[in-house]
Amino acid sequence: MRSAALSRNAAADAVCARCNGGTIKIYSGTRPATADTALSGNTLLATGTFSATAFGSASNGVATANSITKESSAPAGGTATFARMYTSGSAPVVDVSVGTSGAELTINSTTIIVGLEVLFNACTYTQPDGT
Repeated sequence: MRSAALSRNAAADAVCARCNGGTIKIYSGTRPATADTALSGNTLLATGTFSATAFGSASNGVATANSITKESSAPAGGTATFARMYTSGSAPVVDVSVGTSGAELTINSTTIIVGLEVLFNACTYTQPDGT
C-alpha cells in the first residue's frame, strides 16, 4: 500500500493533534517495542511541554513541532535513548528517536545531568507511506 501525500498529511496531522498541550518525555534504557508497551527499567530524564498547538501542518507526511518548553532541572541523569510523546491527559501517542542531530527529537546533549536544563531543539513526526 502507498498513500497519497494528502492522506499522509491528514494522518500525520491527526496523530500530532493528539499532542496538543501534552508532553514529551525523554528516557534512558531500551526503547519498548511500541508506544503501547509499558516502560520497564527506563529512567525519566527530562520532560518538555508542547504548546496548545503542538505541531504545524504536515507537508509530504512530515510535521514539525512548534516550540517545546525546556526541562529546567533534569530529575535524573543518564544517556537519552528515546522519547515518548503524550496527550495532555498523559496517554502515550508515539515513541521517537533522540539525538543531537538526525533524530526525530534533537536535544542539546544525549548525556543528561541531574539538575541541569535540557533544551528541545526540534521534533518531527513522519507518517509512514505504507511501503
